Amino acid sequence: MNVDILLYDGFDELDGIGPYEVFDYALGYAAEEGDAGDDAPEGSGRAGRVRYVTLDEREAVTASHGTRVGVDGRLPEPEADDAPDLLVVPGGGWSARDEEASAWAEARKGDVPRALAAHHEAGTRIASVCTGSMLLAEAGVTDGRRAVTHASAIDELRESGAEVVDARVVDDGDLLSAGGVTSGIDLALYVVEREFGEAVAERVATVIEYERRYAVAE
Repeated sequence: MNVDILLYDGFDELDGIGPYEVFDYALGYAAEEGDAGDDAPEGSGRAGRVRYVTLDEREAVTASHGTRVGVDGRLPEPEADDAPDLLVVPGGGWSARDEEASAWAEARKGDVPRALAAHHEAGTRIASVCTGSMLLAEAGVTDGRRAVTHASAIDELRESGAEVVDARVVDDGDLLSAGGVTSGIDLALYVVEREFGEAVAERVATVIEYERRYAVAE
């Protein structure tokens, strides 16, 4: 399973880094247990990849609390050979309406929503964390779909045309969404369990000492 986490200036650190750590552990553990599958990179000892990507060529992104995060590359085009199986979209700064660096700023610019719409139309599975859902709403991806976001943006998500579900994680097929911040870890563990089995998910939860919240609206 190849996972790309789409970063932008002002994303919330835990929205992106939490899922990254879960997937990073899981891809190693799954390979150890013989579940890497035929698509794993030869000789990698991994069951896929997880990367931080951006739309433009750059070396780092500054998150909402000032953390500078290195970038692994650019988000591939939807039809590219290295396009992700799962594209994760963090939120950050939406309710503060930060016009310089935030999910709100990216929604106004339009480049991220256009990229998300293109990947969705091409069949890429997309997962949003926190107000990353609002970037999907701006792209029209959540129209008529079951979804959730941070409590501060629930009304806006509903007004955008989404069917808001009162849940920590919502699985609507090719569209996954998580509520506020730490729920992104629950979302990632849920995906890991579906892809690699309960044993791998529990092993990850144990090593990061995280108490899972299993309730997922499917």
